[in-house]
Amino acid sequence: RMFPTVRVSFSGLKADQRYAVLLDIVPVDNKRYRYAYHKSSWLVAGKADPPPPYRLYPHPDSPFTGEQLKKQVVSFEKVKLTNNEMDKQGQIVLNSMHRYQPRIHLVCLKDNGSCNGPITDLESEPHRTYIYPQTIFTAVTAYQNQLITKLKIDSNPFAKGFRDSSRLTDFERCKSNDTLSAGAYWMHTSTVKTSSIIYLTNANS
Repeated sequence: RMFPTVRVSFSGLKADQRYAVLLDIVPVDNKRYRYAYHKSSWLVAGKADPPPPYRLYPHPDSPFTGEQLKKQVVSFEKVKLTNNEMDKQGQIVLNSMHRYQPRIHLVCLKDNGSCNGPITDLESEPHRTYIYPQTIFTAVTAYQNQLITKLKIDSNPFAKGFRDSSRLTDFERCKSNDTLSAGAYWMHTSTVKTSSIIYLTNANS
């Protein structure tokens, strides 16, 4: 799962209007990166790989009324990332060692929320997109920094099994071939102002 979790809140919405909240993750540029250990920094390694299939992830509790959105924080805690282009589980597919930008989309539903199917084309829907440059991350299949590895083990609710120090070395050497982890962010969004609470440039799962 994507960790830290993307969380958003909204204000200034019509109380009885129904809305869909969606997430997508798009490439920042057309480059591939590598991590230089001696510089502790990311360097351009060449042109980007062909883009994987694009997926738009609707929040599983959508639709919401404006009144509901004003009273709660919408958490995308169930979002999963993978580099498996053949994935059929609805996970967001990314290329490892590429940089990405999460985006939040708020769609104003027609006919008071009734619809014939999932939203697949945002351009055909009345919507607003929220983009926060500080949430850009690098997708990888193995952490490049042991301090980040420890931070995730300590903080990630899905990493309980790795908090035993006797297992830490094995975990740090472990590399996943089919699941990506992202530096995601706690985000507070508003129709007027935004603030970024946590920013992590990530590595592996």
